[in-house]
Amino acid sequence: MTFAVLQFPGSNCDQDAVHVLRNVLGHTAHLLWHKEHSLGDADAVIVPGGFSYGDYLRTGAIARFSPVMQAVQTFAANGGLVLGICNGFQILCEAGLLPGALIRNRSLQFRCESIYLKTITADSPFTSSIPPGKLLQLPVAHGEGCYFADDSTLAKLKQQNQILWRYVDVRGEPADAANPNGSLDNIAGICNAARNVAGLMPHPERASEPILGSADGRLIFESLVQTASRNRSSSPAPNGATIEQSGVENRRLEAISSAP
Repeated sequence: MTFAVLQFPGSNCDQDAVHVLRNVLGHTAHLLWHKEHSLGDADAVIVPGGFSYGDYLRTGAIARFSPVMQAVQTFAANGGLVLGICNGFQILCEAGLLPGALIRNRSLQFRCESIYLKTITADSPFTSSIPPGKLLQLPVAHGEGCYFADDSTLAKLKQQNQILWRYVDVRGEPADAANPNGSLDNIAGICNAARNVAGLMPHPERASEPILGSADGRLIFESLVQTASRNRSSSPAPNGATIEQSGVENRRLEAISSAP
């Protein structure tokens, strides 16, 4: 699989995402500067965390106008997989790829701590590999992570099963004390109605190896990889067959041509 990891002025989690995808999971991952107009041959896109453009105006407000975001919009509209992490979540909301907004933490403080996430549904490309009932231990590090949406948007998210993760305590309960930023309904991450674009405030790339204290974040990336792999296998090849079918046919022809 090939992943494009976007890079804006002020990104600081881009290298972490590349490391996990390339060195931990063994896939191709490359950084894509924000002035690029094409995603190349990417199977999926990661919009990483950081402080794009110094968070001026508000988080993600300037980055959403970067040239690369037009390519992301087109990619997502065609069913491409896009995951926004922390500042990436904020950018996707500003770009209109995800509903709602991320506003100042209820405490008015920057929160940097380890939290627990409960996966609300396995019906998404970003959660399908997470074992039922497993709580994910991931770090958060943000000042504007409070998810907010109007009543109708929130009702729609619930009705369409678009809430992917909630902040919970160690028992899996969505207690107020377990919510680090005051997000409505303890929401930590959501997806769009088409289920191919998702965002979350916690950092899975910072918890994908045991040496970091938790490898739970790897499950999110593995879910994404499995879906991207299935999508790639079913994509049409130039001759109209799927890539998987085309590969089988090529191997058959190679065997015939090499026969004595």
